[in-house]
Amino acid sequence: MTLQPLSTPFAFDTEFDASGVVVHASSFRPTKRSYAPLEVDALIAHARLEARTEALAESANLQAMALSAIGQALDAAIPALAQVAQAHREQAADLALSAARVVAASALDRFPAAPLQAALEALGQEIDASPRLVIRTGDLDDATRARIEQLCTDAGFSGVVAFRNEPAMPAAAFQLEWADGRAAFDPAEAFARIGEALNSALAAEAGHAEALTPETSLEGRP
Repeated sequence: MTLQPLSTPFAFDTEFDASGVVVHASSFRPTKRSYAPLEVDALIAHARLEARTEALAESANLQAMALSAIGQALDAAIPALAQVAQAHREQAADLALSAARVVAASALDRFPAAPLQAALEALGQEIDASPRLVIRTGDLDDATRARIEQLCTDAGFSGVVAFRNEPAMPAAAFQLEWADGRAAFDPAEAFARIGEALNSALAAEAGHAEALTPETSLEGRP
């Protein structure tokens, strides 16, 4: 670094014409070595303003760097968050299905003939013209058989109701056979089909779910 001299002695660069009029003024300006109090205050205020401006610019730069780092961290975490969300949905669905299986099993133990009665009510128009209806199910007491026969009559069925005991069938399971069709219900198979449908729905949702982005994951937040 080249040091500038504090003063330039004998710098006579002012030009005059023949009549003594200044043609070119000197470029020399003496260094000011003393300041009035008002000038000092003005210099201090100017220095403070410059310092504040530089500090604000540095703060804005640091903030931009921090936001960029946060965005990169979110981009890196989004795939893991999507996997966690999918696992949570699957676990919640499994828990709900397990709870429903327990509740349904308790209900079927208490009312084993309820599914058969519901099926007869739903199939009333299909079996009413059939001359014979075969009902295969587990052991039913006489009161339940009488109630089922009355339900068939109420549904408009005027044919013969034949009961066939199938001890190997689980509780609440049944098979209906009539001239034009057949219907069956097994609680274990029903829950298996429900589980398959639920897994298919979860898989489809995982394949078509909206991708998480920093904008969507923070949407609605202040």
